[in-house]
Amino acid sequence: MTGTGAVSPVNRRELRKAAQQLFAGDDEIALFYFAGHGYIEQVGGYLICSDSEDGNDGFSLNELVAMANDSKAKSRIIVLDSCHSGIAGNAKPNDEHAIINIGVTILTASTVKQYAAEKDGSGLFTTLFVDALNGSASNLLGEVTPGAVYAHIDQSLGPWDQRPLFKTNVTTFTSLRRVQPPISLDTLKKLRKYFESPGYELVLDPSFEPDSPEPDETNNEIFADLQEMVKVNLVRPVGETHMYFAAMNSKSCRLTLLGEHYWKLLDAGII
Repeated sequence: MTGTGAVSPVNRRELRKAAQQLFAGDDEIALFYFAGHGYIEQVGGYLICSDSEDGNDGFSLNELVAMANDSKAKSRIIVLDSCHSGIAGNAKPNDEHAIINIGVTILTASTVKQYAAEKDGSGLFTTLFVDALNGSASNLLGEVTPGAVYAHIDQSLGPWDQRPLFKTNVTTFTSLRRVQPPISLDTLKKLRKYFESPGYELVLDPSFEPDSPEPDETNNEIFADLQEMVKVNLVRPVGETHMYFAAMNSKSCRLTLLGEHYWKLLDAGII
């Protein structure tokens, strides 16, 4: 639903009905996304619709969250790019405790008292949200989760006087989108092949480096995989700043903390 002016309004009744239909099913994921104006008063917050004359005649956030709480969908996600949207899920405007049921996640552009900034005609939060979905927030399997989206937006906002809020009550993994992973699954699985344990150090020598005087084809293939792992912070050289020098100086390499995490996931059969 896109409200671009008088010829294409999104009225409160229509938006409310669409939200009811969204949360009425038992889908795997039900995601409600709103970018627009928001309003807050003593009894709660509102999403401003095309037919709103006063702020409090918009779509009530309390009602929206209630719909999500009552939904039978496995994962219910509310994303709001509007001013004061951080009030969604709070008991009262000044209450920091969220009232959301299991399976509900709320991601908002700003806190209760903040405005949602715009940049180049678009919401700053929405621009970062799209960037996250396009892969900037994906894990090494290419999955984009709500938590990763929040982390990407929060980090990207940096010094902006606007902070996103993330409220969740979930017990299962939820992926919003799958993108091309930064490393192939076949290469990722070789962590268990090259490293016997999370703390294992793989000893290198000049034969691993293709440009060395006596390269070894098998070791060159291993080294190429290790270089791919270095790019995504799974592996690091020991005692050197670059893998090339670790090989040429017969040093070693080992897993990073992230590498150890994925090693354990592979060892447990989760990946």
